Amino acid sequence: MLHDALLVVGKDLRLEWRSRVTTNQVMPFAVLVLVLFAFALDPDRRILQEATPGLFWMAVLFSALLAIQRAFVLESHDGVRDALRLSGLDPAGIFLGKAAGIAVHLLAVELVLGVGVTLFYGAHVGGPLLLIVTCLAATAGLAAAGSLYGVLAAGLRLRETLLPLLLLPVVAPVLIAATQAFQAGFRQASGEGWRWFGLLAIFALIYTSIGIFAFDPLMEES
Repeated sequence: MLHDALLVVGKDLRLEWRSRVTTNQVMPFAVLVLVLFAFALDPDRRILQEATPGLFWMAVLFSALLAIQRAFVLESHDGVRDALRLSGLDPAGIFLGKAAGIAVHLLAVELVLGVGVTLFYGAHVGGPLLLIVTCLAATAGLAAAGSLYGVLAAGLRLRETLLPLLLLPVVAPVLIAATQAFQAGFRQASGEGWRWFGLLAIFALIYTSIGIFAFDPLMEES
């Protein structure tokens, strides 16, 4: 399973390296979202700084939708999805590979956004360890849930509009918990943030487990 996952994530990362969609489209989009929020709230700098955690994760969530759609749209052309089914690869390995590829893209976007909120919003990091592990857990949860709903929507005609409708309600707990953990990290109140990190870890574990067992029938249906 892990060997197959490495093959899939290697394929996706090579495609990204050649197309540069994340660097040329997703990252500029995420930074633009931050800039627009800054223009909207800049008259009151204090409110902007207090809203930094939520604005950061909203930008990540919008970027995740683009990354997930990109990951599965690529396989809807030229029979790539059928080739994956017939390749003999473990479906659980395919799921883990797709999720890992999406997670790598999101982590790169989050790094850029972290620099952006520091420059645009004047955010000061109080608990760096909490912020880092929060990013890892939240990204794992978003990637796992996104891979499940991405393959579910991939076979539908209106997948571009259905994916946000299916995914956004499901990942609302990630947005809430990650925002709360970031607020604690920025305020140097890490003790409060670790409880929210625990919720993120549970969410990521649940969706990863569901994906390992459910990805095969979902891929067949798509």
